Order: sequence, then structure tokens, then C-alpha cells
Amino acid sequence: MLSRRAVLLGGATAAVVVAGAGAGVEQGVLPGRPWLQAHLGLNGEAGVIPDVEAGPVETHTFVSQHRLGAETGWCLIRPPGRHTDLPVVVALHGLGQDAATLVGPAMGLGRYLAAAVAAGVPPFAIAAADGGTSYWHPRPDGEDAGAMVVDELLPLLAEQRLRATTSDRIGLIGWSMGGYGALRLGGLLGPDRVAGVVASSPAIWSDADEASSSGFSNAAEYEEYTVVGHQADLTGIAVRVDCGTGDPFYRDVQDYVGAFPDDADVTSTFEPGAHDPAYWRRMLPDQLAFLGAAVGSSA
Repeated sequence: MLSRRAVLLGGATAAVVVAGAGAGVEQGVLPGRPWLQAHLGLNGEAGVIPDVEAGPVETHTFVSQHRLGAETGWCLIRPPGRHTDLPVVVALHGLGQDAATLVGPAMGLGRYLAAAVAAGVPPFAIAAADGGTSYWHPRPDGEDAGAMVVDELLPLLAEQRLRATTSDRIGLIGWSMGGYGALRLGGLLGPDRVAGVVASSPAIWSDADEASSSGFSNAAEYEEYTVVGHQADLTGIAVRVDCGTGDPFYRDVQDYVGAFPDDADVTSTFEPGAHDPAYWRRMLPDQLAFLGAAVGSSA
């Protein structure tokens, strides 16, 4: 039989192991970190959608030539009240989502925008369109959801009397696949067209062999469209990158942020959080304030 002393020592050892595991997970040094962090309760509080009335949300569709004739849903979110000549932030959804996801109960983007403007953030409109599974860059079959945003969505927004013409500077925000897309599209358009970029949990791989086959058919496609090594393309643009420490992309995103030029206008946070809407909602108030300052100052 085990003595009471042995049982007590065993319990103390287990506590030390659990505490050590928690520290190791938070430091990102243990294998299986995202799973462990979630099961040890280390991902922080879930963001709560503000209990406010959203402004007008319009939903539309168009046939996108850049998406090979796909019927493409898009939505336009305005802040409450009477506003004219609003700057625009384009929101890029993640894999397995669409534009409707962003205004639905998982994200509540309209309510977050209303709360931000009520708190004093300079008002702007948010537009989102369906990007499929294309990772917002040209695919081997000819689909190019990034070009759809530039060549098809932005002209539609300009018709809505929003600041979305070729002489206006927009903002970009994206989650996961869309976070990568926002960084790539921001670098492609440059500071003459983009005032600010927010990438939330961007899907970034340092190794081409680990990249998602949904977004990159092979290493050559990854090398052509990766944002790794292209941080200088965002020079002159205010950039914010947020990633949870319980996110599978955490370390690659840290490396990506660390490789920006020393004089880059980049803000980054790495705090407890998973690769999920609970973390994304928690980060939205600060992210929308960041974008409001960026697109507002560019007017």
C-alpha cells in the first residue's frame, strides 16, 4: 500500500507538472501547444458582442468574373446615424466562412462597428465579399478573389458614395486566411491605396511544405504569393497583427512580425487566445479603433 506521504508527494509532483506544462504552453515550447492551452484553460476570456443596435447592413450579390462567374455575396455595414463620404474598410473572411459570417452571430461586426463609433472612433463603413477558398490570391484555375476585391467590389462601393475610388485610401482587415489576404493585398496595392491593415490570426507558414493545400497547390505557388519576406511591401501603411498564444500559427506569425524593417509602422500583440471567433471578437474593439484612426487620418 502507498503511504499517505507518498500520495501527498505524488499530488505535489502532479501539480508541479501541470504548472510547468502551463508555463511551457504559454511560452510556445511544448508540442501540441494549441490543444494543451485550450484544455488547460489558458486562452483567456471570450469576446462578447456589444449590446448595441447595429447600423444599416445591406446585402447584395454580383457575378464575379475574377471568381470564374460565381454568384458572389457581399455586404456593406454602416455605422448608426447620418454619415456621408465615409472611408471604407474591406473585411476578408477566413476559410470556411463568407461575408455573411462576419455580420452573423459568430462575429457581430455591425454591432462592434456601432460600439466603436459611439466610443469616439472616426466613422467608416465596412464591406465584405465572398472569397471562397481561394486565399485571396490567384489560383491555378484562374480564380483570383484579391482581384475581385480591387476590380469589382471597390467600384461597387464607390457607387455607394463611399471613399473607394482609385484616389482614395482604404483599410483592410482579415481573419486567418483573410488575415494573410489582407497583408498580401495591402502590400500589393501599397500606401497610395491602403492606409491601414489589420491581420487577426493570419494564416502564415514559414515553410512552404507546411502550407495549406487549400490555398497553395504546391511550393512554387506558395513562394510566388507568400507574404513572408515581403514585409517591406507594407512600408507607409499602418499595420497591426494580432495572434493568440494558443494559435497554431503563433510562432510563424511572431517570426513574420519580427522581420519587419526597424522603421516600419507595425503594432503587434500576442496574448492568450485560440484560432477562433472567441479570440477574434475580443480583439475587435482595439482593431477597429486602429483602423478608424488610419482611414480617418487619410481623408
